[in-house]
Amino acid sequence: MRAVTTLSVVVLAAAGIGHAVVTRLDGEITRVDAFKDMKNRPEAGHGMNVLLVGTDGRDRISEEERRKYRLGGAPCHCTDTMMIVHISEDRERASIVSLPRDSYAEVPAHTDRATGKDRPAHPVKLNAAYAEGGPQLTVRTVEHMTKVKIDHYVEVDFTSFMRTVDVLGGVEICTSRPLKDPYTGLDLAAGTHELDGGEALQFVRSRHADGSSDLGRMKRQQRFMAALMSQATSSGVLLNPMKFRDITQAVLGSVRADKEFGTGELIDLGRAMRNLTPASSEFTTVPIGRMGYAVKGIGSTLKWDDAKSARLFEALRDDRPLAPYKTRGTYALVDVAPQQIRVQVENGTAVPGLGKKMDRELAATGFRTTKTPVNAERPNIRRTVVVYDPRWDRSAQSLATALPGSELRPVRAQGPTLKVIAGTDFKEVRRVRAEDPEEGESGVVRGDQVSCAP
Repeated sequence: MRAVTTLSVVVLAAAGIGHAVVTRLDGEITRVDAFKDMKNRPEAGHGMNVLLVGTDGRDRISEEERRKYRLGGAPCHCTDTMMIVHISEDRERASIVSLPRDSYAEVPAHTDRATGKDRPAHPVKLNAAYAEGGPQLTVRTVEHMTKVKIDHYVEVDFTSFMRTVDVLGGVEICTSRPLKDPYTGLDLAAGTHELDGGEALQFVRSRHADGSSDLGRMKRQQRFMAALMSQATSSGVLLNPMKFRDITQAVLGSVRADKEFGTGELIDLGRAMRNLTPASSEFTTVPIGRMGYAVKGIGSTLKWDDAKSARLFEALRDDRPLAPYKTRGTYALVDVAPQQIRVQVENGTAVPGLGKKMDRELAATGFRTTKTPVNAERPNIRRTVVVYDPRWDRSAQSLATALPGSELRPVRAQGPTLKVIAGTDFKEVRRVRAEDPEEGESGVVRGDQVSCAP
């Protein structure tokens, strides 16, 4: 989420206002040596890859703002946001890939910066790489996991986030349903909203506005980034030298970047940004294969889908659009994306392999099945049944849409995992997708799909 502020720094170079202004910006960015003594790195691909890392810097936010926007707690100066921003070689496309902070990762052997002791390679959550080895270990870990060579490293805290949005004059956000999070104070009705800096911070910080936790928060962050790009590139803000100066002053002091990310790169990105539009920017989250992947000594993690993530990062290396990996074809529209719904399949018939067939087809449509179908207590079920906890009724409706003619059966304390008992009426799974394009867990969306319509 804090990386949104960093993106604004990149966007601000788009005006091409002048070498002197950008040189001044370059001179005020704090430098880090993120690539020192790095060896055995991936081969360089085409285009430019920037690793955006967000860190906590709420210590510079006033007490009044902390109370108003519920920013309690001490700053951790840790990282919980990572994104790879790929700018195509022809400077006509930007691809942004979110890397969940709880991703299961394996850090290479390194020297722990807290203890000074050498540590062998070991498993961690992705955000722990920064705590153990700072920017260098973070870059090494991301490159190890993605096989994508990182060209530049940019790090930012979120203390200037609100001021940046306010200097831009606010950012317009659209939501297809109400969003309310008692933890951050977010309370938005369905529709279009002009968010000021504090409201924008609530929007991108919220983890409890729906049932998708961090994955949902990343989707909102991506939506906000698209809106930010649209606001900055279409409103004439970047063509106003005074406004440009005000915005750069708002974000300066929170940015740290590698030593090679200098004036030339900022100007180059500025020229590229002039060619970019919301329609030529695309957003996605690395595909998740297993939610709640338990690791001893680490806890619950998100394990990437090896095959899908490999294809995604291959597209970045080859400088290809990510959109071809979107779901295509004819689909029934549902409220909750299948990627957010966990399902246990039971075979309620005497037909051998029917449960496996349903499990396989549901997984192919995007549902997170357990991949271990079992036999139901009764083998004489005629009509397929969807058993669900009433708290997950929207998910149950989405699953029932994929199983035409199925019966919905609420059961209290069933929990978040839905159960399907296959009946003799089951023939095949109907393909479904979320009506709201930001609902998908790892689907690719363009900036114009998550921006407000003109």
